[in-house]
Amino acid sequence: MARAINRLSARTVQTLRQPGRHADGNGLYLVVREGGAKSWCLIININGKRRELGLGPVSAVTLADARVKRDEALRLRQEGLDPQEVWGRASKDAAAQTFGPVALEFISSQESGWKNEKHRKQWRSTLETYAAPIWDKPIAEVDENDILAILKPIWMTRPETARRVRARIERVLNAAKWRKLRAGENPAQWRGGLEHWLPAQKSDVKHHDAMPYDNVSEFYSRLTKLQATSADALRFTILTAARTGETLGATWKEFDLENALWIIPGSRMKEGKEHRVPLSSAALALLEGLEGERKPDDYLFPGSKPGKPLSNMAMLMLLRRMNIDSVTVHGFRSAFRDWAGDTQLQFPREIVEQALSHAVGSEVERAYRRGDALEKRRELINVWANYVTAPTPAAGHRPDNARKEL
Repeated sequence: MARAINRLSARTVQTLRQPGRHADGNGLYLVVREGGAKSWCLIININGKRRELGLGPVSAVTLADARVKRDEALRLRQEGLDPQEVWGRASKDAAAQTFGPVALEFISSQESGWKNEKHRKQWRSTLETYAAPIWDKPIAEVDENDILAILKPIWMTRPETARRVRARIERVLNAAKWRKLRAGENPAQWRGGLEHWLPAQKSDVKHHDAMPYDNVSEFYSRLTKLQATSADALRFTILTAARTGETLGATWKEFDLENALWIIPGSRMKEGKEHRVPLSSAALALLEGLEGERKPDDYLFPGSKPGKPLSNMAMLMLLRRMNIDSVTVHGFRSAFRDWAGDTQLQFPREIVEQALSHAVGSEVERAYRRGDALEKRRELINVWANYVTAPTPAAGHRPDNARKEL
């Protein structure tokens, strides 16, 4: 009759108090000593000799970890190797691995999948700055006290930074454990770990303040009277419901004016996928009125330095100069969303979200939705442009050429 394996459960391991050895199967035992101390022991025959291998205390080695070590020992024995010798060599190698080099190696292995250059730099700078106290410490020895010492000084004063630091250290330590450079629970984990020692943070979520859509038309009229590149860029951003970065990085080669299309490559999109933006007659007229050369690689809205786009803060600073202090550039996307939802246009939510280049539906749904509803979005963006450029639209007013439903 085959011997039962995996007899213990995680709960049993935590609650068992009876002193002695308690079998999990295949030579793995939970050892409970007088006084309650618990550890793991593996009894195995190697070259005909009975050996007892300590696998560590329960506080550092989980039941799952102990089973992995047991199975690894059985595999090594089958290959004619002594698990204790192999583990001894690995422990010496692991002891020489410090947190810093492992963190940099982890970042290098991941950054090709991070499309945002700023994100890649932040990963490095964040860890180099805040994880400096453990940078030269053996990664196997990084513990809860180290993590608390890093996080406590910034946990309440710089909450968002603190959360990022914690999450990034956690990922590095998880990767190190997978490479067997450390064992036991991750001291940087939140649930069941740091949540017991760090206070709840005040919410620092800042929503993008939006101008009420009833006021957008009047504001747009003010913009048309300004002779400034930043004003042109902001008008274009409002008409297309684009993100700031999408507008500022736009070059003439992205535009098919004959077909009234702006085709933004995936490399410039938040979702990493090409996005086609239909252009209203107002947007086309704005583009036609822009001064300067139109070489393919030229920016629509060039900055003061040759070959550089308009500054990332230019449109926001324009708002401030116009004495509009409670609105952000991104907030005009929210105004567009509110307008589409509150008025009687009855455009389907999916069309509005696609116009904002938001992912709609589950991954499976998106896989079956092959089209991008370009013509439906073209109708929506034209109605929006008519609303924005109308002399004095009333609140909730629906232009005559808007359909009641699609």
